[in-house]
Formats: sequence, structure tokens, C-alpha cells
Amino acid sequence: MVALGFAIIQLAPGDPVQVLVGDYPAPTEYVRQVRERFGLDRPVWLQFFRYLGQVLTGNLGYSFFYNEPVLDLLLDRMGATLLLMVSALVISSVAGIGLGVACGRRPGSATDNALLVLGLVGYSLPVFWLGQLLLMGLSLKLDLFPTQGMRGTLFGLSTLGRVGDVLHHLVLPALTLATRYLALNVRLTRASFLDVAAQDYLRTARAKGLAERVVVYKHALRNALLPVVTMIGLNIGHLVAGAVLTETVFAWPGLGRLIFDAILHRDTPVILGGLLVVSACVVVGNLLADLAYAAIDPRIRLGRR
Repeated sequence: MVALGFAIIQLAPGDPVQVLVGDYPAPTEYVRQVRERFGLDRPVWLQFFRYLGQVLTGNLGYSFFYNEPVLDLLLDRMGATLLLMVSALVISSVAGIGLGVACGRRPGSATDNALLVLGLVGYSLPVFWLGQLLLMGLSLKLDLFPTQGMRGTLFGLSTLGRVGDVLHHLVLPALTLATRYLALNVRLTRASFLDVAAQDYLRTARAKGLAERVVVYKHALRNALLPVVTMIGLNIGHLVAGAVLTETVFAWPGLGRLIFDAILHRDTPVILGGLLVVSACVVVGNLLADLAYAAIDPRIRLGRR
């Protein structure tokens, strides 16, 4: 992953030194000093092995643009991105599974058809466009939510007031980021639920006189959740990547905004650090999905098929 990211950045057009120097002509000696300072005067292969050695020791390098250690920059922005990502993940998972079950219990009904159409629209909407629509409608027109940032400029707020202020700023970015994955979870849960609903053990459970609520939520839904859990685990990495556009639209001070600014400034160490974080999130998401499998299906925990 490090090698692929490094190669792609090297092949991209532009020179980070020119971004650092600026648009105005600079003395040749000054440009040379800047290149030497950041090791950009060395061969590309030597730059790569030097960076790889730093990563193996926990050092992600030094930002060209921010003039700070990359690890400190990433940790400083991590909290905001985790708040946004977890909120979007909870919304898309809980609402998506609930609405998917509602569709699966009554296939072909008006509710099912309406949710499928809304899901298709929600899945198709680009994140940056949906964010701008919500900003224009709910922020600029109705003045219900802030337009940007994570905190307001109010002073003298209590701890509870500051928490409420952050949550108020969080609503639109979280909804924007969650919409696509919510629609995906609705369709996947519906399909999986319909497949499980045709199994013989559910007819047996109803024949035993079990309440419909028990049949649906204890037996059918539990078995239908496995493919949904797989998708949710994959979505964790996608949420971090999707946060780049969402955080840019809403000026949310997280990793996505940091990576976007780093791309504009050709800040290679920050871009590579961001790619490592996204890769780590994908690994963690798949690990959590595997752990969830064992909790949902005891046969997996016991090693049975």
C-alpha cells in the first residue's frame, strides 16, 4: 500500500517545491535549499526507502506545507473524523437495517416500493451535491443548521452547551455521509431478509406458535444480517474516504479536509499518512465484521459450517 501510494503521487503532475515557494520567482539557491531540506533532491527510489524506513519506526514524516510532524497532524484531526464517521455509520446501519426489514416483511407494498425508489435516489446522489442541497435548503433557506465548521463562535457555554453545539453542527455532515450507505443497507437487508424468509425453519417456528415478532427479529433477522455485516465492515474504510468530500463541503476539521488540502499543496507525507489511515480503517472494519459474525452466528464461533 505504501509503495502504490508513493508511486501514484510521484506520477501525478506538479512539484511540491513550487507550491512551497509560491507563484513569484525565487532565487535558485533558495529552491535548492528547500529541496535539500525535505530530501526531494535525492533519487525517487532513495526517497521511497527512506520513507519506508521511517514508517516502520512509527515516523510518518514531516509535512511540507504545515511544517509539523505528520503523525501530530493526523492525531489532531482524528477525533473530528471519528465523530463524523461513527455517527454516519450508526445512522446508516440502524436505519438501513430497520427500513430493510420493513421492506422485506411486506414486499410489493406501497411502503416497499417507496423505500426502494428513495433508496435508489439516495444511493445515486453524489456526496458533494447532496451536501450542497442540504446546505441550501436547511441552512441558508430555513436557517435550521450551521453552514460550516464543528463549533460555533458563542462564548460562555457550559459543557452540555458545547456538546449540543457540536451535535448541532454534526447533523448535516453525518446525514450527507450516511445517505448512500443507508440506501445500500436498505436494499441489501431487504434482499437478504426475503431470501431467509423462504426457509423451512421459519415456517416451523410459526407452526410452533411463536409470536411474529420473535420469528422476525430473533430468527429471520439474525440469519439475514451476515451479508449486511460484511457490507458494514467494508463501509468503514469507505466512510473515511468519503469523508474527504463531506468535510470539504461543510468545512469539517477532520482527516478528509486535511487530505484534500494536502492534495492541493502536493504535501506528499500528509497524503501518504492519510492513505495509511484509510488502509488501517479497512483492516479494522473487516476485523470487526469477523468478530460480529461470531456474535451473530454461533456456528461460526464453534467452527462449524
